[in-house]
Amino acid sequence: MSAGGRQAGPMPDLGRYVVARPIYSEPAFEEENKKRAHLQPTLRERVQGACSCSRKKAFQITKSFLPILEWLPKYRVKEWIVSDIISGVSTGLVATLQGLAFALLVAVPLGYGLYSAFFPLLTYFFLGTSRHLSVGPFPVVSLMVGSVVLSMAPDDKFHIMSSNATGLNKTLIDTASRDAQRVVIASTLTFLVGIIQLVFGALQIGFIVRYLADPLVGGFTTAAAFQVFVSQLKIVLNVSTKNYNGILSIIYTLIEIFQRIGTTNIADLIAGLLTIFVCMVVKEINDRFKHKIPVPIPIEVIVTIVATGISYAADLEKKYNAGIVKSIPRGFLPPEPPAVSMFSEMIAAAFSIAVVAYAIAVSVAKVYATKHDYSIDGNQEFIAYGISNVFAGAFSCFVATTALSRTAVQESTGGKTQVASIISAGIVLIAIVALGKLLEPLQKSVLAAVVIANLKGMFMQVFDVPRLWRQNKADAMIWIFTCVASIILGLDLGLLAGLVFGLLTVVVRVQFPSWGGLGNVPGTDLYKNVKDYKTVVEPEGVKILRFSSPIFYANIDGLKSSLKSTVGFDAVRVHNKRLKALRMIQKLIKKGKLKATKNGISDSGATNEAFESDEDLDDPEDLNIPTKEVEIHVDWNSELPVKVNVPRVPIHSLIFDFGGVSFLDVVAVRTMKMIVKEFERIDVTVYIASHQDNIITKLEQCGFFDDNIRKDIFFLTVHDAVLYIQHEMMHRDIQDPIFEKISLMQESKEPIDFTETGNLDDELDVQEEAMRRLAS
Repeated sequence: MSAGGRQAGPMPDLGRYVVARPIYSEPAFEEENKKRAHLQPTLRERVQGACSCSRKKAFQITKSFLPILEWLPKYRVKEWIVSDIISGVSTGLVATLQGLAFALLVAVPLGYGLYSAFFPLLTYFFLGTSRHLSVGPFPVVSLMVGSVVLSMAPDDKFHIMSSNATGLNKTLIDTASRDAQRVVIASTLTFLVGIIQLVFGALQIGFIVRYLADPLVGGFTTAAAFQVFVSQLKIVLNVSTKNYNGILSIIYTLIEIFQRIGTTNIADLIAGLLTIFVCMVVKEINDRFKHKIPVPIPIEVIVTIVATGISYAADLEKKYNAGIVKSIPRGFLPPEPPAVSMFSEMIAAAFSIAVVAYAIAVSVAKVYATKHDYSIDGNQEFIAYGISNVFAGAFSCFVATTALSRTAVQESTGGKTQVASIISAGIVLIAIVALGKLLEPLQKSVLAAVVIANLKGMFMQVFDVPRLWRQNKADAMIWIFTCVASIILGLDLGLLAGLVFGLLTVVVRVQFPSWGGLGNVPGTDLYKNVKDYKTVVEPEGVKILRFSSPIFYANIDGLKSSLKSTVGFDAVRVHNKRLKALRMIQKLIKKGKLKATKNGISDSGATNEAFESDEDLDDPEDLNIPTKEVEIHVDWNSELPVKVNVPRVPIHSLIFDFGGVSFLDVVAVRTMKMIVKEFERIDVTVYIASHQDNIITKLEQCGFFDDNIRKDIFFLTVHDAVLYIQHEMMHRDIQDPIFEKISLMQESKEPIDFTETGNLDDELDVQEEAMRRLAS
């Protein structure tokens, strides 16, 4: 290179690179490259930092809690106001109809669905970090709330006796008391869900949604869509059934629907089927021609207006006994405190609803945030939904999250900010104050059909299963298991079962990770699995094991098994067999049947009884045979003069590739120390390569290093370790390193004490205690 930085010679081959550097063991690298000192702040310093305040910090905290202060001053009135108005009006019309329809799922009077489509928008406008979400009821969450409402206030609790003109008593349902109680339950549950979400946000645990994987959410929402479909099917048919709840409730509901299908109201059925058909066709048109249609056709609104007019003109209630809305309260109810005494009965359901509602909202918010290049604060979203639900619960609403279709309308019609949401809230407000009376002739089957038509996207998720199966069978199993469990067990237990099953698949994958023996790609520093590539070559006398997982108590047996498969022998068994052979050799030498010299072992000329048996020869005998003190060498890979099948050890070095090991627990550290010692006893040196820095720290904390195990067995890469081993082998003494030395003492009357394998654990007692205390 020239002084100016330009290359003087020919251009290099950019397809290859050559690196010249020393072979780095861990001590060598640390000596050449000094580590930075990381000083952890003390508790006092942390408290001071958290409690200190300045004008800038106070303003940042205020803006993080009130995101409106971040985006509203930057609002481009001339560019965005028209789009937000159009979007707000379109979304408001859809929100009005969906509020009425989703109230059917909660089993409360329809007017309360309008309240639920209005109040949450007011608080999210100030507190939310998404610019495009339309907050309000959602079918899945509404059904979960409805299951709690029906379980705590079933029809059976509100039976009253009434006598007719003939004097016969008849059992009726006190609908006024039932509906009032259900509204209290729904609003109290909403208040409790808000508290849980608010606590989660304050504790900064928005990460909890990460455990709801996409396959789990897909299976759960598909099952919920099926539950919603069944719950609305009886309304479309106008068939009365019992309100089942819990395990197999959906099966019981279907059975009773088919048992009573003969009582179907034809007028409601025709209206429902026509509504489903028209809505699905127009929604398909909106989707296919969304680039040509400036504003999606608000088919739900059009169908509702037409159906209301037909029902009023034809007087369907009186002529055909059709089920209609009948009454929608005008105006607002005063705020009511929650029934705190009910908290204990609904806390478990409230927890699952809080997490599911948050997960759905944040998933949708992230999609649009990515599309429009802005960020979502997960913890602030928890706070925003928490306060929204607490506020809405005080006004007799049910749990709010976001509806996919409603949010899609708000974004596709040009909505830029939450100003569109406030305008949509204004449309709902008009419906509450002035238009509610006009919707009273509307058939309930039409609203139920609107709900069913909006489930198409959720049902289409079924086609994700074949793709998931091809890509990852574990994810496909999570989807299927969660869906089936949610249908059979109910949404709350099904979600829990799916979550547990998903975590179990992670545990199983970590417990049985991928591993393999590595070989070198000739002429490079690359190492690949010898079973996958034909050209890779294992270094002579060296085995390399890659274990691609954290190592902890659950997969220790997997590590040991993979180690035996890689090296081809059991180090403990080899050691024990060698001890047995040495005892037999010692016994025959003392009897004079073998000669021990510095050059090895030879036949003394006497009858060699060493091949008589492979049984244990530890019976006490007179071994006081005079011999000279000698040092003998045993080549364990050659033919032995005794009948003991000692496994051959064709390697002198073992390398662990720890590139995929992110952490070790105390059991793993203890096991690794035993492995190193076990292989050292049979003259196989163990090395560890490609480790992360935190692995060294953990080993130090757990007392892994001692006089025999030092840091110089750690290398930065596998190639560093291989080159070091080859260098050591080139400069090793001529003496074969596989030879074992033993001393036979002339005056000794006792057999030489050869240490058994079991004594290795005694050597590590002190280290084990230290590791238990230090391991985190």
